[in-house]
Amino acid sequence: MPDWTFEQWAEPLLLSLKICITASVFAAILGVWAAWWMTRGKRRGRLVIETVFMLPLVLPPTVIGFLLLVMLGRRGWIGIAYEWLFRQPIIFTWIAGVVAAVVVAFPLVYQTMKTGFQGVERHLEDAARSAGASEWQVFRFVTLPLAGRAFISSYILGFARSLGEFGATLMIAGNIPGVTQTTPTAIYTAVESGHMGLAWSWTAAIIAVSFLMLIVTGRLNESLNNK
Repeated sequence: MPDWTFEQWAEPLLLSLKICITASVFAAILGVWAAWWMTRGKRRGRLVIETVFMLPLVLPPTVIGFLLLVMLGRRGWIGIAYEWLFRQPIIFTWIAGVVAAVVVAFPLVYQTMKTGFQGVERHLEDAARSAGASEWQVFRFVTLPLAGRAFISSYILGFARSLGEFGATLMIAGNIPGVTQTTPTAIYTAVESGHMGLAWSWTAAIIAVSFLMLIVTGRLNESLNNK
């Protein structure tokens, strides 16, 4: 008999799903907006801005976690503002895990959506404007649908990156069972303590979720291609 219960097994997985679903939504919103903004005309300091956007993709997770810890900690201005508003610190909560996941997932969403928006033919957008459509209507009914496959791919990439986040999450959210312990940190703890069966069960669950997401992505892309 295993020395752990189903509830103990399910807690990290459910928390990981909660964090990555929330984070992937925020990363998608921010990434889509940033990509649309950057592809609409020339921007001063474009290279610097894009470098900042893509920096989390190349920085070590511990560096990202350290920077977030400085900003979100009780001496950082974001941490001070959050604690003033919500009467509790943000670090070592699941919200901190969401922040870490958004930061590391954002570059993937941004880069994918930028490529998608660049592939949209401008004359179609101009035709909608000439028909009296506002910029929001052009984006909502022309630009975004035409970049639909890029949007789906960007969301899946953001979701997958959020689901697998470990280093930054460990630094600002910790590894508190039942509170902030996600599946990646739980697997690390299980392997470290010699519970290989438990580690394998969590690994299989993560693979199953990722596999399902890729299947859904493939089906959606096929449906878009057939339209």
